[in-house]
Amino acid sequence: MHTTPGIAAATVGLTKVYGSGDTQVVALDGVGIDFREGEFTAIMGPSGCGKSTLMHCAAGLDSPSSGSVRIGTTELSTLNDRQLTELRRDRIGFIFQAFNLLPTLTALENITLPLTIAGRRPDRQWLDRVIAMVGLSQRLDHRPAQLSGGQQQRVAVARALASRPAIIFGDEPTGNLDSRAGAEVLGFLRDSVRDLGQTVVMVTHDPVAAGYADRVVFLSDGRLVDEMTRPTPDRVLDRMLRLSGGNPQTPAFDTGSRTS
Repeated sequence: MHTTPGIAAATVGLTKVYGSGDTQVVALDGVGIDFREGEFTAIMGPSGCGKSTLMHCAAGLDSPSSGSVRIGTTELSTLNDRQLTELRRDRIGFIFQAFNLLPTLTALENITLPLTIAGRRPDRQWLDRVIAMVGLSQRLDHRPAQLSGGQQQRVAVARALASRPAIIFGDEPTGNLDSRAGAEVLGFLRDSVRDLGQTVVMVTHDPVAAGYADRVVFLSDGRLVDEMTRPTPDRVLDRMLRLSGGNPQTPAFDTGSRTS
């Protein structure tokens, strides 16, 4: 008997407007989306379509102009700054394009930093499992300068997983990596969903990266315009070409890391 997965995060009527009058830009225009528990979702669309704005609002890093955002059953607009900070720290993991590691700390210290700041002891069994999954057992004493870019992003993935968050948001997490290191990191995110029951939401413009997800949602001009389950890089690229009017020269996506 299958249980229906819950909703890790959701937006309803999400709108984000920057500026006013002639300079007004509508970055999000009434977006409603559910991110289901134990699912890997990729967000794609042409440059400037609102991908990162959607992620930042859904993760509580930015506040919407109107509409609502929930993490689990918690409505973010009801929280004060301290409560919002605690929710982000305790229930959300972040992986950014820039690895955001502290250079003076070892890999292990960087991984456990959010827990240290929160005054919480790591769950040793969970931490060991995460470290083994991302292949860092032999690198825990190394500082970031002693690690390759791919290894640094593995540390960032482990850090995001360490507190066992309800949901992980990744903003172009493989954007600074070569295709091999990027494939490793995406594989770890895929494994964390399959083996650890993690929920992952990733903004990307790379069809190959999107191919690791369970579903891909497409934005255009601040609106959700399409959705795809069981994506493949070729199907995603085809959909992106259609969204950009069939012109591969438009800055809608990146085919640089596409494998033949």
